[in-house]
Amino acid sequence: MKRRIFLCGIFVLLMPALSLAQEYPTKPVNITVGMAVGGATDPAIRAIAAASEKFLGQPFVITNRGGGNTSIAYGEIAKARPDGYHLVGATTSGLLYVPNFREVPYTLQDFVPIVIFGMTPPTGLIVRSSSPWKTLKEFVEYAKKNPGTVNYGTSGVGGPQHLAMEYIANQEKINWTLVPFKGSSEAFTALLGGHLTAQSGGISEIVSHVKAGTVRVLGIHDAKRMKSLPDVPTFKESGYNFVSDLYLIIAAPKGTPPAVVKKLEDAFHKAIDDPQFIKLMTDMEMPIMYYNSEDSKKLLAQLYGPLEKFIKELKLQLPKE
Repeated sequence: MKRRIFLCGIFVLLMPALSLAQEYPTKPVNITVGMAVGGATDPAIRAIAAASEKFLGQPFVITNRGGGNTSIAYGEIAKARPDGYHLVGATTSGLLYVPNFREVPYTLQDFVPIVIFGMTPPTGLIVRSSSPWKTLKEFVEYAKKNPGTVNYGTSGVGGPQHLAMEYIANQEKINWTLVPFKGSSEAFTALLGGHLTAQSGGISEIVSHVKAGTVRVLGIHDAKRMKSLPDVPTFKESGYNFVSDLYLIIAAPKGTPPAVVKKLEDAFHKAIDDPQFIKLMTDMEMPIMYYNSEDSKKLLAQLYGPLEKFIKELKLQLPKE
């Protein structure tokens, strides 16, 4: 009799969680995008969210919360109720890079990855076409001979675009200044306006400006050259052993019920095959992939350790945002 009472008690305690999983979702699901409107991350997350709605049965409500290289959005969602209605959509910069640069109000363990669905588009070093530098080497030589005169913009402190520049500064003993923005598009606007010497940021979204002759790309952070700009060398080809590997991820606060995670995971998995989503990712040179929740968790854990070691070895003195 006592055993029956005990089991009945457990069942009563589990009923709310079981009910939530069975009914979920009963209302729109919020996704906080960790970048400002524009750029490439924002449309990629909007595209997969739109493609997932018919499989989930509820719409997604997108809110942009740029700044801190996605860490502001991660910080907000880490404190959100783990009910499946509050997600973060961003790059893995805020999970892997930023915490190794400075203190943030969360850790990798504060999130349950739902899905990793692609890679971010190529990034690199951009200057105005009116500038005198035609190559990365020329730009670096100028910065070495004119300490403190070069500034560059990124989408925040602690991301790979920032790390790429500080890696060169460390190698070449350069003194230049970081100017952080809430998103790559804002940094690009500042570059065009003459407020920055250069930008370390996204390339796919400004290819038309390159082809129109407005700006020039001196180097690509990625392992391979871009299809749309085949003549632009990578940083590695220019003598700097740096490669940026950032993933596109959607995650929930820790404690989100496994059954809810599974429903979200399944919806995003089916959305990968959506033609409009595929076209957008292809046009922006963003590789599509699929890691489910468990595989995403394993990948993040594998990437964190080596990156932590790499950043610590640079011994960077970082500015505050």
